[in-house]
Amino acid sequence: MDERTALRAIAAALPAAGDDAAVVDGTVVTTDMLHESTDFPAGTTRYTAGWRSVGASLSDVAAMGATATAAVAVYAAPAFDPAELDAFVRGARDVCEAVDAEYVGGDLDAHDEFTVATTALGEAADPVRRSGASPGEAVCVTGTLGRSAAALRFFERGDADRGNELFRFEPRVAAGRALRGRATAMMDSSDGLARSLHQLSEASGCGFAVDGDRLPIDPSVEEVAADDRDERERAVHFGEDFELVFTLPADAYEAARGASPTPITRIGRTTAEGTVTMDGTKLPDRGYTHARS
Repeated sequence: MDERTALRAIAAALPAAGDDAAVVDGTVVTTDMLHESTDFPAGTTRYTAGWRSVGASLSDVAAMGATATAAVAVYAAPAFDPAELDAFVRGARDVCEAVDAEYVGGDLDAHDEFTVATTALGEAADPVRRSGASPGEAVCVTGTLGRSAAALRFFERGDADRGNELFRFEPRVAAGRALRGRATAMMDSSDGLARSLHQLSEASGCGFAVDGDRLPIDPSVEEVAADDRDERERAVHFGEDFELVFTLPADAYEAARGASPTPITRIGRTTAEGTVTMDGTKLPDRGYTHARS
C-alpha cells in the first residue's frame, strides 16, 4: 500500500485522528518522521534538518488554523556529534520561535541512519477541516510554490548554501490563524499542490478548477527549471513546500488577503463536478509519496 491507501485502511478505527492533525479537547497534536536518505539531500546541515523537521509538524498545526504552542523531536543517529546535535537543536528552537512556539526537547536514540521524529502541539477550539468546501468558492494558496523543488536542484548542483537557504521555510501558523473562521477547508501542501487539491476534493465532495497562469511560482524555480513545462511541474507536483491550500467564499477573498500576514493568491474556484482540473484539463493526482507499492 502507498501512504494514502494505508491511511484510509486505518481511518475508520481512529476517528479522532483528524486531518493534518488530531484535535482532542481543543488540543491539536501531530507527528512526523524524516530520514536522511529520503528527506535530507546531501549537503543539508543539521541546523536545516532541525528547522525543517520540526517545521513540518508545525505546518500541520498551521493547516488546522491553530495556535502553535510547543514541539519535541526524537534525534536518532549512528553517533552523537556534539556540533551536529547543537546545530540541530538550534534549528528546531529557531523555527519554533519564528511561530511563537517553544521547543521543549525530546529524546536521543542510536540508529544506523540519521532519523528525526517530531511532534507539535497547538490549540484550536474551532479548527479548519478539509471537508468544508462547497461549489462556487475561491481556491487559494499562501506564499509561493516550488521552493523545495528548487532547493533540491541546488543541492544536486553542489550549491549547499543556496539549497539550505531554500529548504528552511516558515510554517504558516500566523496565516492559518488569520484564516480560521474565514477558510472553509484547508490543508498544507507537503505532498504538492495537485495532491492537496485532490485530497480536499475527496474530503469536501466538490471539484477544483485552477488557472495555471495564476500560480505564484517561487522565483528560485526559474533559476533551475529547464523550460516553462519543467517550471510548472516543480511548482505543482513536487511538494514539500508547506504552504496552505484553502478555500473560502469568493466575497471573503479580499478581507482574507488583508488579514493574512503572508501573501495569499487566488488560483481558481470550486465546482460542482468532482474533478480537479488546470486550464480545463484534468490535473493528475501526483505528488510526494512517503511509501510506494
